[in-house]
Amino acid sequence: MSDRDDAGGDRTPPAVAIVDAKTSGNVGTIARAMKNFGFEDLLLVDPPYLGRDSEAYGFAGHAREDVLPEARELTFDELAAEFHTVGFTAITNEDATSHTRFPFRTPAELGESLADVDAPTALVFGRERVGLTNDELAQLDEVGAIPASADYPVMNLGQAATVALYELRDLAMRETQLPDIERHRADEAEIEQFYEHAAEFLDAVDYPEEKREKTMRMLRRMLGRTHPTGREINTVHGLLRRAENRIE
Repeated sequence: MSDRDDAGGDRTPPAVAIVDAKTSGNVGTIARAMKNFGFEDLLLVDPPYLGRDSEAYGFAGHAREDVLPEARELTFDELAAEFHTVGFTAITNEDATSHTRFPFRTPAELGESLADVDAPTALVFGRERVGLTNDELAQLDEVGAIPASADYPVMNLGQAATVALYELRDLAMRETQLPDIERHRADEAEIEQFYEHAAEFLDAVDYPEEKREKTMRMLRRMLGRTHPTGREINTVHGLLRRAENRIE
């Protein structure tokens, strides 16, 4: 696995470890989530059958091409010894009197702290029904938990891993596929021209003089929050022109 460049220099994304999964489909689902969010190294402890004809390959999407077939099998003791480990578990309402599942960090908090860890790191997910045992968690370095409703905090293995990997994506991805809002935002000159047009429109419809300043200020604040694109500004210009033509 190659290192990735980011603002902090070269960094190897954390590995993702799955312990004793019972269904190959969940392994495939997690492999797919890894591919979605830039994670590459899949570690398997006591895995189910993962042949090409298994559900894992059906669920893995494009991860069937690299993440899944390049997965490495190892023992739990090897995992704990080789990596700085973060075991994920449901929130249990335990406190400082119990150190097995406490203290824990949320994925968002882990994203900040793991960025400073200069060691191979593994994010560890347990079984579908019971997760990681207390004995296993006792061997790991940190505990992570996803905040969920107290009425039903337990998540499906594949769902839990997907949520965690999404929250930790900055540890693995240099860039996302989402467009840069600022890059697509209309030029300030275009926006100012719209404000001028809007003021002329208020005049054309005999909008009360005493309300115009406040209305223009509200319009400026509203557009300031929305970051309109050039196309959006042109569209609204067109609506005003059409209304003006109707008035005339």
